[in-house]
Amino acid sequence: MPAATRTVLSVATTAATATTRSATSAAAATAASPPARRILSGIQPTGVPHLGNFLGALRQWVQLQDQPAQSVVYSIVDLHALTAHPPVPPTTLRDSIHNSARVLLALGIDPKKSILFQQSQVPAHTQLQWVLTCVTSVGWLNRMTQWKTKAGSSPADTAPPAALKMGLFAYPVLQAADILIYRATHVPVGEDQHQHLELARDIAKVFNTNYKINLFPMPQAVSTSAKRIMSLTDPTAKMSKSHANPKSRIDLTDSDTQITKKIRGAVTDSDASVTWDPEHRPGVANLLSLYAACRDLDPASLPEGELKGVVGMANLKQKVAECVVDTVRPVRDEYLRLGGEEAYVREVLEEGNARARAEADATWEMVMKAVGMK
Repeated sequence: MPAATRTVLSVATTAATATTRSATSAAAATAASPPARRILSGIQPTGVPHLGNFLGALRQWVQLQDQPAQSVVYSIVDLHALTAHPPVPPTTLRDSIHNSARVLLALGIDPKKSILFQQSQVPAHTQLQWVLTCVTSVGWLNRMTQWKTKAGSSPADTAPPAALKMGLFAYPVLQAADILIYRATHVPVGEDQHQHLELARDIAKVFNTNYKINLFPMPQAVSTSAKRIMSLTDPTAKMSKSHANPKSRIDLTDSDTQITKKIRGAVTDSDASVTWDPEHRPGVANLLSLYAACRDLDPASLPEGELKGVVGMANLKQKVAECVVDTVRPVRDEYLRLGGEEAYVREVLEEGNARARAEADATWEMVMKAVGMK
């Protein structure tokens, strides 16, 4: 990030109190009359994101912050990370929070255009969660697909009931609080999160009805044209940072050599032609999707477009590797550079935490008055 950007965020210690008061006043005004379009999204600090994360949600974050007439809030949701089983070691979580901030800055999140903060440093999230829990039906939470999967109510059962924790059951309510505490109007969501956004709307509606106040807007999904990026070793499964085989994904910290080697080893088939046929040739379709996502193209057009004349899987993989390397290299280089600027990264988070607290506290004040606690 340019030095000018870093300098803008510097706040003298002697001015901290005045800055906080100013932020609180501004937040109160914003809460009373929120922007017509406020976007909220979050990422769990579970390691460095992979290329699928970037080409899906995270690149969209950067695009959204550059659109005029809207407010953008991005959170590193470390409270949600506590639902992991087995628990994340404290040192690992601490490092992951810092590294998540580094990678978001490296991707292009601009703290002058967005509020970038650490969820646990804003107490109003969990304060609102309790109030919302008190208006949330157990039946709603029981119907959450992810909970049903973990609880053994679906064929994809992954854990015995005795091992399940209350945090996993109730975390959709915390997600709703994450959204509603900023009175967000729009939320970028993946395919597996639409149900949770619907729950947030249901909770907001019940709260507004119960307390006869139009406090929370009904948050809408932000649609995306991004294609799902699949595993390099199993093109029928989504690319995942939790997969045991590192060859299945391209991490944003991978070197040019590592990226090229992984793509050369990607699963395809024995047909030398390059065609778009996701149903019968998922491996080839995945490579075309990678290339298309990096270049913002339609993958179906590539065999007769930019990749016309490419024959053989080795040649296709070379083209895709070159494209991916060009996409990842600037992000990786900036991420590594920010590794030497720990104080700056901490400052960005501290400033974002203060701004987020001020906005969230203003909403929490209205909630307390609405329910009669103040």
